[in-house]
Amino acid sequence: MLIIENLTHVYGNGTRALDEVSLTIPRGMYGLLGPNGAGKSTLMRTIATLQAPTSGHIRFGDIDVLKHPEELRKTLGYLPQDFGVYPRVSAYDMLDHMAVLKGISGGKERKATVEHLLNQVNLWDVRKKAIAGFSGGMRQRFGIAQALIGDPRLIIVDEPTAGLDPEERNRFLNLLAEIGENVVVILSTHIVEDVSDLCPAMAIICNGAIVREGAPADLVAQLKGRIWKKIIDKAELEAAKARYKVISTRLLAGRTVIHIESETDPGDGFTAVEGGLEDVYFSTLSSTRSRQAA
Repeated sequence: MLIIENLTHVYGNGTRALDEVSLTIPRGMYGLLGPNGAGKSTLMRTIATLQAPTSGHIRFGDIDVLKHPEELRKTLGYLPQDFGVYPRVSAYDMLDHMAVLKGISGGKERKATVEHLLNQVNLWDVRKKAIAGFSGGMRQRFGIAQALIGDPRLIIVDEPTAGLDPEERNRFLNLLAEIGENVVVILSTHIVEDVSDLCPAMAIICNGAIVREGAPADLVAQLKGRIWKKIIDKAELEAAKARYKVISTRLLAGRTVIHIESETDPGDGFTAVEGGLEDVYFSTLSSTRSRQAA
């Protein structure tokens, strides 16, 4: 179990990237959902011991992460948002090199590790191909392979499916789900569907603070009977925003679909809809930003 207590990080320019973040993350898939710039990557880098926070505490099992970062690194797998490799090196040779860096020095053990991981992420058939020739999804699967070296008990993946086509996204998410059965996996993303599909527990972060957490199904249930939909002309949008709590909008065939939150039937042509995790996300961000602007 990963326990984060009152974690705060203030950059030199005064930006408060993390604001008293406290979370308890059990074994399995855990989703950290938030918009770009919300503090997700700062939190992931801090947990991964790549930067020290201004204040706070992190424990993983019996490891005090901030006091003994080297102990966490022995059991950590990390796939950052921007994962760089030597592009002209083959997948096999690159993974072999990373296994050496991870401390697997024995030739037979390293060979068995590399071959197992390449098969696990379905890259065995392209093991001799230079990583420069990999698709985005193949690169991400290679990234997971390197994160799994050494059988880590904590795995962090930061925005792993951004830019992937639907087929590669599904393949990657299936791989994550399989991995997450036995270890702690933190999935940091701004893509609601990734969390909805995979994570039995989650949190929403906005402007460096945790603003909502729980099981996705429970959070969706809390909005039951409160989400309403209407299709309007684009010219009507500003008036609707002034009158209702509009939580999301999208264009449909030249018109605008709006979702609003209301405890009672707003009338005026609105129809009730079953809320989803996307509505939870937008409702939470809307409420948080309204409070912060007040």
